[in-house]
Amino acid sequence: MSAPATVSPELLEILVCPETRQPVRLATPEELERVNGRIRDGSLRNRGGDAVEGEIAEALVREDGALLYPVDDGIPVMLVEESIEL
Repeated sequence: MSAPATVSPELLEILVCPETRQPVRLATPEELERVNGRIRDGSLRNRGGDAVEGEIAEALVREDGALLYPVDDGIPVMLVEESIEL
């Protein structure tokens, strides 16, 4: 599952976590696979408490590695309640 990155480098340079203001980076394939494994087994919920359905092809990870923000059709979803704890 190797989808091309769709978040532009220019956008990635200015995006920060809305909660802590830490920079974000693209998620690695390994991080995406761990998250998608939890989605497949039905155990993943976002910070808003909703079950995450549908595998994630692209995401951004907070600098400290604690949170993942999904990217939906090339658009980063930078909402705290939509973030996923790693």
